[in-house]
Amino acid sequence: MPEKTSPPGPRKPPPSTRPTWLKWLMRIVFWSAGIVAAGVVSLMCVVAVALAVAYPNLPDISELSDYRPKLPLRVFSAEGTLIGEFGEERRNLTPISTIPKIMKDAVLAAEDARFYEHGGVDYKGVVRAGLANVNKMKSQGASTITMQVARNVYLSSEKTLTRKIYEILLTFKLEHLLSKDQIFEIYLNQIYLGNRAYGFAAASEAYFGKPLQEITIAEAAMLAALPKAPGANNPVNNPTRARARQVYVIGRMQEAGFITAEQAADAKKEEFKLRDASDTTRLHAEYVAETVRQLMYAQYGDSTYTRGLKVYTTLVAADQAAAYKALRKGIMDYERRQIYRGPEKFVDLPSDAKELDEAIDDALSDHPDNGDVIAAVVLKATAKQIDAIRGNGETVQITGEGLKPAQSGLSDKAPPNIRIRRGAVIRAMKTPKNTWEITQLPEVEGAFVALDPRDGAIKAMVGGFDFGKNKFNHVTQAWRQPGSSFKPFIYSAALEKGFSPATVINDAPLFFDAGTTGGQPWEPKNYDGGFEGPMSMRTALMKSKNLVSIRILQSIGTHYAQDWITNFGFEREKHPAYLPMALGAGSVTPMQMATAYSVFANGGYRVNPYLVTKITDHRDRVLVDKQPPLLNETMRAIPQRNAFIMDTLLQSVARGGTAAKAQAMLKRPDIYGKTGTTNDSLDAWFAGFQPTMAAIAWMGYDTPRKLGDRETGGGLSLPIWISYMDTALKGVPVTDLSSSPPSGIVNVGGEWYFDDYAPGRSVASLGLDTAPAVPVEALTGVPVAPTPPPEERNRILDLFRN
Repeated sequence: MPEKTSPPGPRKPPPSTRPTWLKWLMRIVFWSAGIVAAGVVSLMCVVAVALAVAYPNLPDISELSDYRPKLPLRVFSAEGTLIGEFGEERRNLTPISTIPKIMKDAVLAAEDARFYEHGGVDYKGVVRAGLANVNKMKSQGASTITMQVARNVYLSSEKTLTRKIYEILLTFKLEHLLSKDQIFEIYLNQIYLGNRAYGFAAASEAYFGKPLQEITIAEAAMLAALPKAPGANNPVNNPTRARARQVYVIGRMQEAGFITAEQAADAKKEEFKLRDASDTTRLHAEYVAETVRQLMYAQYGDSTYTRGLKVYTTLVAADQAAAYKALRKGIMDYERRQIYRGPEKFVDLPSDAKELDEAIDDALSDHPDNGDVIAAVVLKATAKQIDAIRGNGETVQITGEGLKPAQSGLSDKAPPNIRIRRGAVIRAMKTPKNTWEITQLPEVEGAFVALDPRDGAIKAMVGGFDFGKNKFNHVTQAWRQPGSSFKPFIYSAALEKGFSPATVINDAPLFFDAGTTGGQPWEPKNYDGGFEGPMSMRTALMKSKNLVSIRILQSIGTHYAQDWITNFGFEREKHPAYLPMALGAGSVTPMQMATAYSVFANGGYRVNPYLVTKITDHRDRVLVDKQPPLLNETMRAIPQRNAFIMDTLLQSVARGGTAAKAQAMLKRPDIYGKTGTTNDSLDAWFAGFQPTMAAIAWMGYDTPRKLGDRETGGGLSLPIWISYMDTALKGVPVTDLSSSPPSGIVNVGGEWYFDDYAPGRSVASLGLDTAPAVPVEALTGVPVAPTPPPEERNRILDLFRN
């Protein structure tokens, strides 16, 4: 029987020979992949939910398209010199188009070289930073410029995952809303760079004292190194670390192709010079800046310090510098004549060199340099030489003439608090011979103000010796007795009552007994104690004769004079209607005196001083534009003929009177003015003008005390005035006011008279026994004032001299 066969069909595979371990490995891989995939999907869901929740809560960043950071109030001179800045943040908003390429390249090299290539987030950097954080390593700098803008403008600096998520989301919004240049511009203006400076333009001024457009490669690298750590990398606080960071940035700039190897090598060799806060060449106008700040705050309130207002003043930089220098020199010249009061402090100095440096730094930290009056710690002192060291390490050696101001402190018998010895903190100044001279910070104060009498524009104002030492503005706030510098206003009043420069007045003793005054007897004296008898009113003003001024005031009446002086801007209540008013016993400010003397200088008009000419916003749009006033008859204070004759009298004072030094030193005829020294030399003044400039100089102690028996306005304040005018009048044409007499006056025998008070109709004499005077009452209807009333008893005991 034949054998049966199976029908054809697929053959069964042979039994598997795959190892068991491989099976399990494959299962694990598949399971892991599934878990990872599930995790990724879950994470994406979580992120999506987070984004859905967080994104709507992101701040509105549309305002950044019109970027308006906090900008300080900035005050400028007429020429545009920055003289003051007020605000929590120093910032000068600068368009990216005006920022130099080298500065932009330095920032890109240091912070984000791929800024113009990525979309706001550098993913490689994010991964690198994430790994560093997982390993608890230092951050590798994943933040791009856009991310820093998001953080600095809207977020805190805390390092949390939530803040990082918000930062990234804001970054995307910024990149979508703004162009790269707009983002970069915000960064360059917003970032904090230490020393209260925000933005690179402000930092350039703060650290180098120069505009951003003038910086070098080395300086740009120094600034670009600051964003990472503005405190630690600050060249003021840590110059060594700042230098290291600077070199790193220069290297990055070379790697990025922004500079050549040769430029990098030169930049690394460059020695950077930081701005010196005590630089004596910078413009000192602190009192002006503070005055403007007060004016702006009164107008704009708290927004004054954040809206970026720019205020331009009438101040002339050269004139302000001359005024500051003149006043400081005048005060220090006076200080040389004072008794040495001793060192400011004593410290124990160690022998170890390193410890010595630290001790000197500590000793001088509370005694910084005051302009050209430097502070130093004495290392060795003998009767013939002082060796001292400054905070910057410079050695100061004082010998010979430089020791004279402090001889009393070098004596072995000097009291412990006076004696100059090792460890003493002293002051010194450079002399014109470039040697050192010991000195001391002054206790006396001073003020100087100058304005254009034609419109009232303030050209210079120095309110004291040093703003940091005393912020009280003596120009506008100090009410002082003007002494004999007030006499011209009494003479001006007398001209209206029939007096003339030729009126003969007796410089002879006056006496008011106790029965007359109701108090103590009063016997006025001249400054020199003597009397010269009859003299013309012109001569009396030239010599500043007190007895003549008293007779004039007694003749015209104190109440009439009190009314008359208000024409010049003085306040009635500050000048009681008593005879000592003739000697300047009232109260004035230097600014009032400048305004009053301007009336004489401009032909009889009263102009109000002004300081601000223009105010703009942060985009230089004009908010206020003040045009100088034009003189017109609505501003007239006194008749033109009165001002003219007073000008001739004040010119005589400057030519041959108590202020003769003025014309002799300045060598020009158009100088007018009057000295003033109060009783016991409590205040020293010089008030004067040239037709284009009226200026006032004052010196005195804040708590009034004697300046010295021989100290006068002519010796103290006049030299300050001359020094200033020597600079301010350079190139100014001579304008002699006496060459153009107005109508209403006549010249008889070489002297000027009002035409209705010509010889025979004017007051010919006053107080003469041998030749009776023409009574003022007969000429003007104003009776002669009686002897002083009892109420005057305390006011007239102290007299005021020239």
